[in-house]
Amino acid sequence: QVQLVESGGGLVQAGGSLRLSCAASERTFSSYTMGWFRQAPGKEREFVATSSWSGGITYYADSVKGRFTISRDNAKNTLYLQMNSLKPEDTAVYYCAASSRAYSGIKIPGGYDYWGQGTQVTVSS
Repeated sequence: QVQLVESGGGLVQAGGSLRLSCAASERTFSSYTMGWFRQAPGKEREFVATSSWSGGITYYADSVKGRFTISRDNAKNTLYLQMNSLKPEDTAVYYCAASSRAYSGIKIPGGYDYWGQGTQVTVSS
């Protein structure tokens, strides 16, 4: 059982930046594909970014490509999401997730086994 705890959310003006963190309890964190998803009110949970176990392979949603960067520090069992040039449409609850599947390009929520509780990101215009 992997426990994931997100932090770093908050209120920021459009054009600003935030860095989300996701701390994992599992010492085998480095064996998991990790992803970030988000869910805005009244909308389905959507894919944001994913990272292979090493961090060497990453995928991004088109809506965040060039603005967001996913990274991980396996020594610290921590996943990050650096978010720059934030827009009001980025407002959502952001979740980190862990997948035991080897393929690192999993972009659907059903492909992940463990989820954090989420952290709210609000971007004002």
